[in-house]
Amino acid sequence: MRLSLGVTLALAACTSSIPHNARPATPVHLERLVTMLSSEPGATADALKGAVPIRDGASVTWPLLAIARAILHTNPRIGQAQALLLADATVQSATANGLPPEFFAATMLQESAYDAGAVSSAGAVGIAQFMPETAGAIGVDPWDPFAALAAAGALLGGYAYAYRSRYADAYAAALAAYNAGPLAVAHYNGVPPYAETRDYIALIYDRWARIVSYEAMP
Repeated sequence: MRLSLGVTLALAACTSSIPHNARPATPVHLERLVTMLSSEPGATADALKGAVPIRDGASVTWPLLAIARAILHTNPRIGQAQALLLADATVQSATANGLPPEFFAATMLQESAYDAGAVSSAGAVGIAQFMPETAGAIGVDPWDPFAALAAAGALLGGYAYAYRSRYADAYAAALAAYNAGPLAVAHYNGVPPYAETRDYIALIYDRWARIVSYEAMP
C-alpha cells in the first residue's frame, strides 16, 4: 500500500525509475513541509515534487519518511503533517538516546499506534503507554505526545545501554524491561518467559523490519 505521504515525498529519494536530471531535489525546511501538508493538502503532490526535508542544513529524508509512512499505515486517522512531526520527534529522541530510530518507532507503534489519547485496559496512557505513577516518577506529562516520546526514548535507551554488555540482545532485553519491568528482566536474567512479553518483542521486531523495508521503497 502506497500512502499519500510516501507518494508525495518519496520523490526526494533518487530511484532507478526517475532519472536524476528529470526531477532535481529541492531542499525544503521541515517546518515549511509541515505547513504545506497542513494548509495545502490538495496541492502537495505537485508542490513537493523533488522535495528533500532538511533541518539545520542536513537532509532528514530517511528514516523520517519511512517512519511517517509506518505511522500513517498503522493509524490513518493521523494527518500527514502530524505524522511528519511525530516521525521527526521519534528520530530525534532515538538518536539522542542511542537507539535505531526504526526500532524506537516500531516500539511506539506497538504501544499505541501513535495515538496520543490511547488508554490500555491496565491503565497505561498516551503515546508511550506510561502508567500514571511511572509518568509522575519521571516527571513527564504522558498525554503530551512529544514530551512522552522524549521520555520513552530516554527510558528505553537507558535500558539498552545498561544491558549492552550483559545480554546477547540488548534491544530485546530493553523491550522486556519496558513491557514487564526491569525487575522481571533481572529476576530471569534476561527476557522473562511471559507469553505476552515474548509476543510483544516479536511483534516489534517484525514492525522494525518492515519500517526498514520502507526505506528501500521508491
